[in-house]
Amino acid sequence: MDTGLDRPTYGSRLHSVSTDRLPFSLPTLDSLEEAASLIYRHMPATPQYRWPLLDQRAGAAVWVKHENHTPTGAFKVRGGLIYLHELCRAGEKPEGVVSASTGNHGQSIGFAARKYGVRAAVVVPHGNSVEKNAAMQALGIELIVRGRDFQEAHESADEICAERGWHRFPSFDATLVRGVGTYALELFRTVKDIHTVYVPVGMGSGLCGVIAARDALGLDTRIVGVASERAPAFALAFKHGRVVSHESTTRIADGIACRTVDESSLAVARRGAERVVQVSDDEVEAAMRALFVDTHNTAEGGGAAALAALLKEKDQMRGRTVAVVLSGGNVNSDVFSRILAAG
Repeated sequence: MDTGLDRPTYGSRLHSVSTDRLPFSLPTLDSLEEAASLIYRHMPATPQYRWPLLDQRAGAAVWVKHENHTPTGAFKVRGGLIYLHELCRAGEKPEGVVSASTGNHGQSIGFAARKYGVRAAVVVPHGNSVEKNAAMQALGIELIVRGRDFQEAHESADEICAERGWHRFPSFDATLVRGVGTYALELFRTVKDIHTVYVPVGMGSGLCGVIAARDALGLDTRIVGVASERAPAFALAFKHGRVVSHESTTRIADGIACRTVDESSLAVARRGAERVVQVSDDEVEAAMRALFVDTHNTAEGGGAAALAALLKEKDQMRGRTVAVVLSGGNVNSDVFSRILAAG
């Protein structure tokens, strides 16, 4: 079977989403460094560690980028800080911002809004994580529950924004990419000669940020997006080269579950990513247990997806230096207890 692991892919795919000209300019090295300096006013750089037990499990030199160590427990806080900074610097400080989230993006908005003195409302779908909802509210977020999934919450956020005249805080945006790309800058500057990085992908800001940092530094590291088999919209869009919608039925990887892909994110991914791997809910839960046993770190489903993909491809990655992005650790305690007990 051809896995594509040793085949160049830049510009080699035929597709309906054009990559001849990207929909926005990827941030330069200077731009990423400026973003990092702004972020470090509010939080330190996160660590990247190798864990001997994890190396043994994967049969590779595995570096974990610990974005679960940010002040909100997830990587998205970086994008929120940069987005609001740029909005205020441009003299466009809004009365309030509105967005949709299942938790981590919402906490990012709450954390940044508190720093910049802006009101914030976040729409979440019915049945959203109780603990993520509480974390958003603790940051001063006005929580609005609407819709049966993220896509319907996203559409409701558009309506609320129009009703209130507040600023619509996007779920994907070039400025968000610039912010979250700073974690990849930290990783690549600390760890040399990484063969492959596995990155969880929902809307795609993290994946695009890693591509941006890799390109800005002139590296040849291969970048693999990781999607849930039960939320396969991004994987299908990447494969077919067009925006697609698909139902999300994942029980654990809500952080990387989206029903419709952003065309800009897809264009960047198809130009700069090696491939997108899909992982099952069982594989994600096994990776959550592995991270806890081998590193004593808590990972939410989306946060463990990158390791799940590496373990799925361990034969191809054996003996290589690889990295996995632990993008977040915000999992409900009862859910995590169940997963650990199942092991």
